[in-house]
Amino acid sequence: MIIPKKLKKGDTIGVIAPSNPIQEDDKKYINKSTELFENLGYKVKLGKHVYSNLLGYSANVLEKSGDINDMFADNSVNAIFCVKGGCNSNSVFDYLDYDLIANNPKILCGFSDSTSLTNAITSKTGLITFNGPTFKSLTSWETDYSFKEVVKRFIEQNIDLGNNDEKYLTLHAGKATGKLIGGNLSLTTQMVCGKYCLDFKDKILFIEELGYESDPTRVSSCLYYMKQNGVFDVISGLWIGNYEHPSNISLEKIVIDTLENNISFPIIKSNNFGHIDKKIVIPIGTTATIDTNQNKKIVLNENCVL
Repeated sequence: MIIPKKLKKGDTIGVIAPSNPIQEDDKKYINKSTELFENLGYKVKLGKHVYSNLLGYSANVLEKSGDINDMFADNSVNAIFCVKGGCNSNSVFDYLDYDLIANNPKILCGFSDSTSLTNAITSKTGLITFNGPTFKSLTSWETDYSFKEVVKRFIEQNIDLGNNDEKYLTLHAGKATGKLIGGNLSLTTQMVCGKYCLDFKDKILFIEELGYESDPTRVSSCLYYMKQNGVFDVISGLWIGNYEHPSNISLEKIVIDTLENNISFPIIKSNNFGHIDKKIVIPIGTTATIDTNQNKKIVLNENCVL
């Protein structure tokens, strides 16, 4: 694996928009997030096309991929944040310069639709990427929990997953070690098969879902698609994050219903990643261990920034 360098004072944070376009009400949060980093002694550089909405629903694919390639090529940029989520970051896959990215490793962070981009880049290059806050979400939630997690992971090199008081639920007991893969369930499901399919063998899969967009039947469909294509036959462990739906049907219930108790790996549940305020930074491609006999049931086994 390729491990990116940590952030040090004076470094520059690049911002890209690979998904939905920035709206007028997003700008105040982008400005607030910029101030957060500047107050710590960092600089922020926006991608050339970060405000583009050329297509009426997003920037076009050449603008998006161009900004990504440019950020990795730019020696003045030390880390890259996706500005917000959306629906079509997978549009850039064929247009990325994966050799350029591998030869210029940098922190890349985002969640939700960024799941496509981060997992594709880790899969194609070996670069550890990060499921964590988007640039906007650093200040659009009610607390500074996520920003503190960013500081802890990228600046202090701390490998703790959240705080010591994080609550974990055991759904199926056991112990397993593997590289982390996943993020948003809907987006991960799209990468089970096809040209940019992910290798799930011996991985710890982590999943979360936005209940406001995906009702329990949609979640069930995604999980059955994974099951039908052998994902649950090869993973070493499963880590379930946040999912909130008005039905109060939980993601963990749908997982167990899907697997029908035919489970050969440990499954844990926590509420510290997903479309929520409490969002830890999870390194994709880093080795972790699930041990349901421990209070903190998942730990990172190695550094994810150097």
